[in-house]
Amino acid sequence: MADGARGREGSVAELTLRGVLLGGVITLLFTAANVYLGLKVGLTFATSIPAAVISMAILRGFKDSTIWENNIVQTVASAAGTLAAIIFVLPGLVMIGWWQGFPYWTTAAITGTGGILGVLFSVPLRRALVVDTPLPYPEGKAAAEVLRVGSGSREGAAESAKGLSVLVWNALASAGFAILTQTRLVAGEAAVWFRAGSGATGISGGLSFALLGVGHLVGLSVGMAMFLGLVVGWWVLLPILTAMHPMPGGAEAWAYSVFSANVRFFGAGVIGVAAVWTLLKIAGPVIGGIRSAMAASKARHSGEALALEEQDLPISIVFAGSLAMLVPIAILLWSLVSGGPLAGSEMILIAGALIFVVVIGLLIAAVCGYMAGLIGASNSPVSGIGILSVVAASLMLVGLFGRDQDAHTTAALVAYALIVTGIVFGVATVSNDNLQDLKTGQLVGATPWKQQVALVFGVVFGSLVIPPVLDLLNTAFGFAGAPGAGPNALPAPQAALISALAKGVLGGDLNWAMIGWGALAGVGFVVLDEVLGLMGRLRLPPLGVGIGIYLPMVAILPVVAGSVLGWLYDRWCAGRADPEFAQRMGVLTATGMIVGESLWGVTFAGIVAASGSDSPLVLVGEGFEGSALMGGIVLFVALLWMLYRRTQKLVLTD
Repeated sequence: MADGARGREGSVAELTLRGVLLGGVITLLFTAANVYLGLKVGLTFATSIPAAVISMAILRGFKDSTIWENNIVQTVASAAGTLAAIIFVLPGLVMIGWWQGFPYWTTAAITGTGGILGVLFSVPLRRALVVDTPLPYPEGKAAAEVLRVGSGSREGAAESAKGLSVLVWNALASAGFAILTQTRLVAGEAAVWFRAGSGATGISGGLSFALLGVGHLVGLSVGMAMFLGLVVGWWVLLPILTAMHPMPGGAEAWAYSVFSANVRFFGAGVIGVAAVWTLLKIAGPVIGGIRSAMAASKARHSGEALALEEQDLPISIVFAGSLAMLVPIAILLWSLVSGGPLAGSEMILIAGALIFVVVIGLLIAAVCGYMAGLIGASNSPVSGIGILSVVAASLMLVGLFGRDQDAHTTAALVAYALIVTGIVFGVATVSNDNLQDLKTGQLVGATPWKQQVALVFGVVFGSLVIPPVLDLLNTAFGFAGAPGAGPNALPAPQAALISALAKGVLGGDLNWAMIGWGALAGVGFVVLDEVLGLMGRLRLPPLGVGIGIYLPMVAILPVVAGSVLGWLYDRWCAGRADPEFAQRMGVLTATGMIVGESLWGVTFAGIVAASGSDSPLVLVGEGFEGSALMGGIVLFVALLWMLYRRTQKLVLTD
């Protein structure tokens, strides 16, 4: 039985109106912040942990609040970081000139239908990917530790008091450093770029406590796999490809240009093969999970009592709900197709899209759930899955219509591919998040079906707030590359890439060579991982390798460093009187780092939106970069040493 379930008897607060409404308010705030940051820098932040912290602070004032009600709040609010990822697709419709703004109900329907399908598709995956699995689920475990500490501290438990102390101090240090980076008094990134022969490459790492904490939680195996991908992408491929594509200007701009145009496609090919291999490996457990879900449903109907941790949404509701969701999707697609250049082809287009959403959506739900378990929801390369999805959707349309179409019809097909991808993207992002939440629930003894219902509420809340935020930002700034975009246009990098892919496939000029070479390399990484497993050596998950190639080095390097630091800390724990307690304190150390930077991310997004400035907190001008870099590195390392040393001292004190 999960630790949080011990002593749980009778009726206790869990899925309450109070919790759902509080989660909804947090969802609205975090979604708006995530949409802005995602369009600005191409990254979103996970909201489960900061939501859990806020929830505990508010619900502590109610005597009947419980750890399970707090868990419901963070489950609802986690939809914020999740659904905001739709910005990686939908702005492409404005960029290609198909939309001039974001029609409210159409945008909400695309987001909401895909999100609810993501919840339903991931229900039968829980047993295979959450219960019967060695996957680390770093953010799920971190959120569970936050909830336990908050619950235990109210009861005055000595261990919880130590844990809360670690969590709070690490969060303050993490947030404080992040604030300093926004003032530019210290640098947020340490990088050096240089020529390598006739090519270019570099070394770049973010001074991010959050990313370092994620590395601690994912473990050495995943960290080393990501490091292998980093080596292949940045220090092998990039020097070769930059030498083949010489460009004027500095090494940094040159390297990033070639990385975006070529290396990322190579990484997408690796991720594609690794995703297929992952599906083959988990096919048996997934089928077993579905059978188990059906057996549980049969037992429920026969009147047999099920343990709390076995109570998923009934599989009959999952099947019926999934079929029911296809109706509004079909109506939505019909409204978009009829009367335009594709009129007369409604039936074949809608039938093909529905089959695509179901088949690809189910596959992606499994792969994204696995990736969330492997490296966490916020670091999972969902945009890489979006790349594969839009390529597949575009190929489907090529198969149905061919490429010999006039410009207006081709533009309509590109828009249709983006809309279908948007629905599938909702499936991907929510399944990526849902299983992480269910891991948290398993660890604290929550009821699975109540969490699944709570996430549906979160999807609805998020879907209602995303359209006006997108429309506001489009009106105020516009998107780079869109018709009439101004000088302050938001880059929206993933949306630009995904829309370019759709045009490339339907126009016949996609960079298939790099995707193909990446797929071939992916086969090699799969073989390497299996051989290492047979030899009993440290394994290198191929998805981790693909992620290391696909994501920028600035995000990968601190995760790798954190995985090594976490491994060293766990070795230290092995010699302690209570190694399990020492390891839990290490988890809280890493969790505090994530909490502080995440909460500051929300606050800073609000400051940016209110001020209208990209850098409202800057205190120094140009010429201070050298001092900021040295000061940032020294302060970051010093704080890191102090935080881990403080944790060790708390472990050793009685």
